[in-house]
Amino acid sequence: MFNVKQKSAFKAAFPYTLPILTGFLFLGIAYGIYMISLGFSPIFPILMSLFIFAGSMEFVTANLLLSGFNPIGAFLLTLMVNARHLFYGLSMLDKYQAAGKVSPYLIFGMCDESFSINASTTVPLGVSAGDFYFFVTLLNHLYWVAGATIGALFGSLLPFYPQGLDFVMTALLVVIFLEQWLKDKDHQSALIGMGLTLISLLIFGSDRFVIPAMIAILLVLIPLSRQKEGLKE
Repeated sequence: MFNVKQKSAFKAAFPYTLPILTGFLFLGIAYGIYMISLGFSPIFPILMSLFIFAGSMEFVTANLLLSGFNPIGAFLLTLMVNARHLFYGLSMLDKYQAAGKVSPYLIFGMCDESFSINASTTVPLGVSAGDFYFFVTLLNHLYWVAGATIGALFGSLLPFYPQGLDFVMTALLVVIFLEQWLKDKDHQSALIGMGLTLISLLIFGSDRFVIPAMIAILLVLIPLSRQKEGLKE
């Protein structure tokens, strides 16, 4: 199925994805069971994990499918939740353009974890960079689909639906926030984000605060980021 060069790229990429395997299986299983608990058929989380592959947005999509038809709101919410991928994409342009025919898939499959590996890892000598990026992305994608599939099939067999699975998304976002807080010495952006979110919550209420908060955060942080870059220069 794969030639010698591709096999060597697979062997080089696989160890880097092992830590993601555990996390994606756990979160994917929770996502699959969560979708079943909302009344969806197992095919929904399986296909959504395969074709959307957006992690946190898939949890949000579950609620969007149960709410009123609002394509503009869904588009804006998706854009805001995944806005960081705009910056990911810009930083990976050169690497992914050189990957050849697999570039479209690399663009589609770029999640936080794949970006982290592909952006920071020095590809071993003798291994094609494009093939390495491809297998990192493919393996992470398969881990997520496998977790969602297991969760969907297992959830459909349960005689009851576990309570509190919707908290998985909240816990995931809290962990990501704390990880960034501990890693960065400058907490200005985090504090601005929390402050603007709280203001939006007070003004718009718990059902409508997300999109205004994300827009406000982008409007404040983008000029602030440019200002900081100017000071560095």
